[in-house]
Amino acid sequence: MISEQSPITGQEYKTDLTAPLRALVEFYDAFNSRDLEKMSHNWDQTDEISMDNPLGGIKRGCQEIKSVYESIFKGPAMVYVEFYDYTIHEAGDIFYAVGRERGVFRVRETVINLAIRTTRIYKLIDGQWRQIHHHGSIDDPELLARYQSAVKGRE
Repeated sequence: MISEQSPITGQEYKTDLTAPLRALVEFYDAFNSRDLEKMSHNWDQTDEISMDNPLGGIKRGCQEIKSVYESIFKGPAMVYVEFYDYTIHEAGDIFYAVGRERGVFRVRETVINLAIRTTRIYKLIDGQWRQIHHHGSIDDPELLARYQSAVKGRE
């Protein structure tokens, strides 16, 4: 399988995309535009969903996950990410995307270039692809420590 190198930023023209790709574009549109309403439409709204990321650890259920995005979107930091080097795997009413995110985290005079391994899992629910799980990891221990420190306001 060949991975896709063209990044997903959220600015792609959505009507020409396959349904799985459109769901990913809608996620990055919501994230990069800091839009909680769009974000809530991308995720399933149940207690069965989960997210595991380098900052918040494991979050379960729509309320915990929403609180993570609220803190990012309403906080002082500006974060931009795009998804690239990815593959999409479909299996009936589930698809998962495996790839990388690159981007920038900015807060005050601190600027950190991000490099995150990312997996997103979606399920077809009532005719719509809804995210049910996300896992993100930062491989570089120095980058992870710097990012965690900056988010906590110590850098």
